[in-house]
Amino acid sequence: MKKYFAYTRVSTVKQGVKGVSLVEQKSAIEFHAQRHGLEIVEWFEETVTAAKTGRAIFTNIMKRLRKGEADGLIIHKIDRSARNLKDWAALGELIDAGIDVQVSAENYDLSSRGGRLSADIQAVIAADYIRNLREECLKGMRGRLKLGIYPLKAPVGYQDNGGGELKTIDPVYGPLVKMAFELYATNNYGLITLGKEMYRSGLRSNAGGNLGKNGFSRILNNPFYYGKIFIRTTGETYKGKHEPLITKELFNRVQAVLTGKARKNPQKRLFAFQRTFKCQTCQYSLIAERQKGHVYYRCHTTSCAMKSIREDKLVDEIDRVLKGVQFTDNLVTALCHGLELAKSKADQIERSQTEAIELQLANAKTRLERLMDLFIDGKITKSAFDKKQEALQESVVKLEDQLINPTAHIGQVMTRVAQFLEQAKSLILGYKTTPNDFRGDLLKSITSNPTISPKNVDIPVDLPWSLFINGTGVPLSAPHRDIPRTKKLSKKEMDAWAKSTINELIKYFSDPATQDFQTNISNRYIPPPTKPH
Repeated sequence: MKKYFAYTRVSTVKQGVKGVSLVEQKSAIEFHAQRHGLEIVEWFEETVTAAKTGRAIFTNIMKRLRKGEADGLIIHKIDRSARNLKDWAALGELIDAGIDVQVSAENYDLSSRGGRLSADIQAVIAADYIRNLREECLKGMRGRLKLGIYPLKAPVGYQDNGGGELKTIDPVYGPLVKMAFELYATNNYGLITLGKEMYRSGLRSNAGGNLGKNGFSRILNNPFYYGKIFIRTTGETYKGKHEPLITKELFNRVQAVLTGKARKNPQKRLFAFQRTFKCQTCQYSLIAERQKGHVYYRCHTTSCAMKSIREDKLVDEIDRVLKGVQFTDNLVTALCHGLELAKSKADQIERSQTEAIELQLANAKTRLERLMDLFIDGKITKSAFDKKQEALQESVVKLEDQLINPTAHIGQVMTRVAQFLEQAKSLILGYKTTPNDFRGDLLKSITSNPTISPKNVDIPVDLPWSLFINGTGVPLSAPHRDIPRTKKLSKKEMDAWAKSTINELIKYFSDPATQDFQTNISNRYIPPPTKPH
């Protein structure tokens, strides 16, 4: 009696309990073997799709049949053994080599030309069925993606709610994932130390262990958490309708840390203005060194005319600039009065800002629709479409975040303006009392790209501090020697200036990019926190 291997297969475990199950396939093969007097010496069972090559058990059967360990192979149907033409060709090579392959559910004589042709046609139909099924699945997935529904497994921090449903924030892991983003954005954690910290906090992998370096890298690089769906295999992006776990600004800060663009605050400084000033000629940072009891900042480019400057001279220049940022009692009184007037009109201002954002959002969505129409009509290429679509979706996400982000509310903005005014009044005192190691950091927070040349120290003052240079910040005449730059303002002029300045401050602090302004400034007055172990 000839000896045969028997092979059964389903694509998934769920398929084993309905339709052509493994039990039903085995029963049909046993009946076929008894009917034709064949001995089954070994059974092989596999639960994996036949659409792709590389099935471990099927490949093992092919090797053992080539070695002559059995006289033939019995399968239930053609599509149970192969749904891709490469695997069917491998079976064909065995048949050509004299190995008997029999199909229990079909009356094929694969040793004959007619039977082989019929089986080949069935194999082609099975392969085409898989291709069509794949296209239909992809079409369904794209349809869901365009609706803002993520069709794949929910990332850590979200829950699956069934096919066609939005992912929702996991009540346990969601806050922990948000905490991971916030901790990493401080630039005090690496991926490994973050993993240990979050494991202590209760965040676990599916296996119950630490998510590890790679796991947190995937989380921190996934735009899904701020509302954007990115399909890695195609490079396509979509606007998700699920609830964002974090803001776009927090995600951007994390990306800056990941790419090394966010520089860590040094824990110890040897010199007050280390890495603060640049050479005006060659644009390299001046290097500090101590010589004969004094600190010098030196340009080490041999061909540069700028050689060195003593630190005490730098301090004099900085004091001169900071003293120009004045806050007299009259000026502060006028500003506080202007702020109170602005608070009384807060609702009107917030409504105007909201209407402006809503108009920008509607325009962005309209442009997205027009872009889609152009792509459907074949008037732009897919690469151009993807690039423009991503830019517009980024704009839509940013505008929608401005509508829902509490830091953009006018009440919060007013609070930040008031906090700035409180800090600004003690600017010079704050600089004088800041430890020497961190005076350079405080200087950076109010100035932009200070440079030094052989004859000049240039310290440009940034917004919003520049609004208060020379007491009023409003040059009233040309800067000639015989004409003063400013004059004493009347009460009416002072009130008008205060109103204008408050409006500028509101505009400045309404920008999401400045939402951490107060925190960043406050951190300049005290040494930064030590890195956790």
